[in-house]
Amino acid sequence: MNIRALFQKLLLQEDLNFLLTNRIPRIGLTRFMGWWSQIRHPWVVKSSMAVWRLFSDLDLSDSKTQKFDSLHACFTRELVDGARPVWPDPECMTSPCDAIVGALGRIEKGQVFQAKGFPYSLSSLLGDSPACLNSAQHLEGGTYITLRLTSSMYHRFHAPQDVSLHHVTYISGDVWNVNPVALKRVAELFCKNERAVLHLQTLDGVPFLVVPVAAVLVASMRLHAVDVLLNLRYKGPNEIPCQAQYIKGQEMGWFEHGSTLLIFVPPGFELAPGIELGRTIRMGQALLRRL
Repeated sequence: MNIRALFQKLLLQEDLNFLLTNRIPRIGLTRFMGWWSQIRHPWVVKSSMAVWRLFSDLDLSDSKTQKFDSLHACFTRELVDGARPVWPDPECMTSPCDAIVGALGRIEKGQVFQAKGFPYSLSSLLGDSPACLNSAQHLEGGTYITLRLTSSMYHRFHAPQDVSLHHVTYISGDVWNVNPVALKRVAELFCKNERAVLHLQTLDGVPFLVVPVAAVLVASMRLHAVDVLLNLRYKGPNEIPCQAQYIKGQEMGWFEHGSTLLIFVPPGFELAPGIELGRTIRMGQALLRRL
């Protein structure tokens, strides 16, 4: 068995996986990763990418460039034109990112699930700001989907529909790993981690939420609509009004490693064919469709 296969086999052991990715100084290592990934030195980049490949199936075949001057540049890489065709049906919302489909289902009594048997409430996730309370009241009976990005995936996220983004709520927090092992062990994990609530509206006035959730080693979240970098060092206002318009498939921002996007839509939508637990999907693929 080669070294890469051995590492990946070890990480499949749940107790060891949880220990190595959570029982560590999570915030300290995440800040270190933010610094390390910005180092522009060929030896640092080459050795770091070699280690990265030991733990993941990194595929750069559709990357716009094959040479990177830092780990950050690779994490946030752009793709060649046409690599992610966007499903054109105006009645469909598309996936905002490459991801593995996690928990999904109906929003009932303000409650959703991060994993089987592990519920969390929208009020705990979104907080009690007026903007979040106003958005949450439209979601009862709607649909939620968890989209998990692995470290080797394309890390940029895009508009799932022609939309306007009119407000961002930033909520600081911890940086637990968000893989399935942790989601089955840490109650209300998404409610503990650093996150941003994107308050979106379709062109015909339907409000919905996209919530990027950070995780261990995710140095920051960058949103094009705001002029600050949202990370554990951010000390600015939590409520950030903005006014940005996006066409379907247009880039909205990125993670600087890999993490999770939570999607919450009001009643009137159903899952698109093929969207099911554990399915790997790509940005631009049909995700939800109107009833």
